[in-house]
Formats: sequence, structure tokens, C-alpha cells
Amino acid sequence: MERNSSQPTTSMFQRPLWVAIFALTAAIVWGWAYPLIKLGFVEFAITADLTGSKMLFAGIRFTLSGLIILSLAAIGRKPFGVRRVSDWWYILLFSLINTTLHYTFFYIGLSFAPGARSAILNSMSVFMVVILACIFFKSDKMNLNKVMGCVLGFTGILALNIDALLGGSSPAADFSLMGDGMIVLNALCGATAALLVRGLNKRVHVFVGTGYSLFVGGVLLVAASLFMGGYLPRITPLGLLYLALLIGISSIGFALYNKLISCNPVGKVAIYNSLIPVVGAVTSCFCLGEPFYWKYVVAGTLAAAGIYVINKGKK
Repeated sequence: MERNSSQPTTSMFQRPLWVAIFALTAAIVWGWAYPLIKLGFVEFAITADLTGSKMLFAGIRFTLSGLIILSLAAIGRKPFGVRRVSDWWYILLFSLINTTLHYTFFYIGLSFAPGARSAILNSMSVFMVVILACIFFKSDKMNLNKVMGCVLGFTGILALNIDALLGGSSPAADFSLMGDGMIVLNALCGATAALLVRGLNKRVHVFVGTGYSLFVGGVLLVAASLFMGGYLPRITPLGLLYLALLIGISSIGFALYNKLISCNPVGKVAIYNSLIPVVGAVTSCFCLGEPFYWKYVVAGTLAAAGIYVINKGKK
């Protein structure tokens, strides 16, 4: 008996098991970015006051990552065409938010805040996406599970800042606009970019659009850094290795995440990024020798619980 050719086929990126595997992969590799960026700053001798140099470091990373994704898209014969001028403006907007502004805030913030703390604080973007997706997309409907998941996630963020809320005086409790404030702005950019992926996918193939956004956003970062007098004070083989790893992280993370977001309910995918702070906190303490606080375990556990609660609903 012949199969009904009109029966819709489900993409690998829509099958629950592969969604979980790909989303977890993206979250895990992104978690490693926190210590690698700090280690890269040390190897390239980029100090906290060298803002232009931080942006140059980021710009090189994303420009090359974009070129890698575009090259792989070309090998896979993905369509590169962009139909309208307005579509190019959309790609430019996405590039600014997803790459240029997103990582300007991220790199500056990470210079002034501990990596473990930044990783967990940045998880705010996950719960922003879940809430905003329910507002803007019909496929993402708010329900009790999502409310409970978001409450668990925000409780984790409160646990991270418990010392500051209670008036504590430990270094980890000090809120800094240049540190924590920039990480919060970075989280807001990340949440906004996740929503814009749907529109990007309607204008160009999502892999090509991801490559365009990283390349264009990276070039803008490089241009801004050079205008600010940015340079790399020192170049070492180990520093280049850290940079190569970060380029790989961006290529894998963004390609998988944007593809998943483009063909699944946004909240179902974005919630996996709650694991980024768990990986980021553990790797920062392990690789950077940062002090370990038990509140990181509490915050990370609550964020991970948010994933479980949101995804335990009806399939």
C-alpha cells in the first residue's frame, strides 16, 4: 500500500527527543562560554577598563562564527536569497539585538561580575522569553505549568541575590550597574532576539539568517571597537585556543537554538537555557577558581526545576 504523500512529515528538529538533545547541547556549550571568555581576557591581557578591546574580542568571535555557519549553509546548498530590501533591514535589526548589543552588554558585564553569578543572573532571559512568547505567539499559550516554571526560575534568581536582599556585605552580594546591570540588559536582548527568530525564518532560511546575523553583528562590533581604540594587547597560542573554542560555541549554539525556535513553541525550547547557569556556575568555579556558594546550587536547581515543570505538560 502506498503512503499518503500528502501526510505531513515531522522534521528531526520537531521530534521531542531530538528537541531535548539539541536544546541541551546548545545550553551546555553556551554554559562553557562564561569561564572561556574570562580566561580569554587574561590570555589577551584585556583588563576591565579596556572596553574597546573586549568588543574587538567579541567581534572577531562572532564574525568568524558567522562565516563558518554561512560556509556550512553554502555546502548544504541552503537558499541565500533575500527577497526585499525591508527583509535586509529586519536582518540588520536582528543582528544588532542578537549579536552587537547583546554581546556588548555581556562582555562588559562579565568583566565586572563573577562568572558563576553572571551565568545564573543571565537566566532571566529564559523566563522573559516564556512570558513574552505567550503574549506574541498563538502557539505559546500561558498555562499553570508555565506560571509555576517561571516562578521557580525567578525564585532561583532571588536566591542568587539573597545576601543583597538581606543587606549582606559579601563581595558576591554587591550589585553593580557595570556588572549585574549589563548582564540584565544582555538577558533582555537575548529574550527579544529569541522572539525575532520567527520573523527571521519567514524572510530567509534560518541557518543563513543566523550566519548573516552573527557576521553582520560581529563586523559592527569590530567597527565600534576600532572606533574606541580597541586592540589585543597580547596574543598567545592559548588565547587563540580559547577564542577558537568560543567561535565553535557560537556556531553550534546559535545554529541549533535558532533552528529549534523557528519550528517549535518558543517557550518549550527557551526553557532549556535554564541549564546554562548550572553549567556556567560549575565551570566558572572549576576553571577560574572562583569561590563556590551553596546558593548557586539552590538557584541552579530551581532553574532546572522550571524546565521540568514547563515540559511536563501535555505533549
